[in-house]
Amino acid sequence: MKKLFETARLGNLILKNRLVRSATWEGLALPDGGITDQTYEIYRELAKGGVGAIITGFTSVADNDQYFGGMMRLSHDGLIPQYRRLTELIHQENCPVIAQIALGGFYRGKTLIEPDAMTGEEIREVIGLFVDAARRAKDAGFDGVQVHAAHFFFLSRFISPAVNHRSDDWGGSMENRIRILFEIIKGIRETVPGIHLTAKVNCSDFTYRGLEEPESLAVCKALAEAGIDSIEVSGNGTSVQGIRAGINEGYFAGFASMLARQVDIPVIAVGGWRSLKCMESALNETRIEFLSLSRPLIREPDLPGKMLRGESTVSQCVSCNACYATPSHRCIWLSVE
Repeated sequence: MKKLFETARLGNLILKNRLVRSATWEGLALPDGGITDQTYEIYRELAKGGVGAIITGFTSVADNDQYFGGMMRLSHDGLIPQYRRLTELIHQENCPVIAQIALGGFYRGKTLIEPDAMTGEEIREVIGLFVDAARRAKDAGFDGVQVHAAHFFFLSRFISPAVNHRSDDWGGSMENRIRILFEIIKGIRETVPGIHLTAKVNCSDFTYRGLEEPESLAVCKALAEAGIDSIEVSGNGTSVQGIRAGINEGYFAGFASMLARQVDIPVIAVGGWRSLKCMESALNETRIEFLSLSRPLIREPDLPGKMLRGESTVSQCVSCNACYATPSHRCIWLSVE
């Protein structure tokens, strides 16, 4: 019988519980990707709050990624000392930390370029950017990296048949479209052996002619066979509103459960978890090994600690999504209490 609050192994990492902070956008970084004091404080609160592991917010691999402002970056070596300070403060709380390495979009100069228009050389450039970012993550003390291939950012778009219409070795079949992920995985394994390597993948693009569950399942199985250490299941169109404890929790759990039965690596399920009862039921009624939280930890960074101590069994998050309209994505209810 699995317990939410028990020591568990995530690949080569030992976690004090089965709760993972899912990557959550803060939008607070300096233009060059530098970390602000407010960002350090957010992660200090999360680590002290008792979560088993933390995945950072979207951390771009490119200096010229202009997809949105305030992105953290691991795009040049000059940033490593700031990120080492971040990992050190998280490690003080016996909490592993994984850098989510991502690309919002590929830019030629200031022009956003879709996968179909990229040259082979540019695709290789992107692969190199991810591998270099993983090396910087290791140098900064991160315990792992998460390759962000979800939410219709660059890699998600590249592997989606709704976007990638290439007729060369990088398009057409699923095997060709996910070749970029294989090359990134191979490069990271060769450059930073031993680092925990995970990926975030859509269970569905929920987009016309995009990835649907059968192909997404095949993608995830192929990634597992390629040697990644874990998979976090998400979907295009996240943060469903109106989640209520015990009623409609775990909206990606069905796919995550199906995947967990077919791969030999841990599956992490994100999406609408709110209560201790439903989370422990999901762990024990499926082969899902870990659950990840985003909005509940915006509302209560110390929710894991409260649940462990018996002070709470249900998140206070009401899934209003108003946090996304605030600077730094903070809970609006905290300011009125």
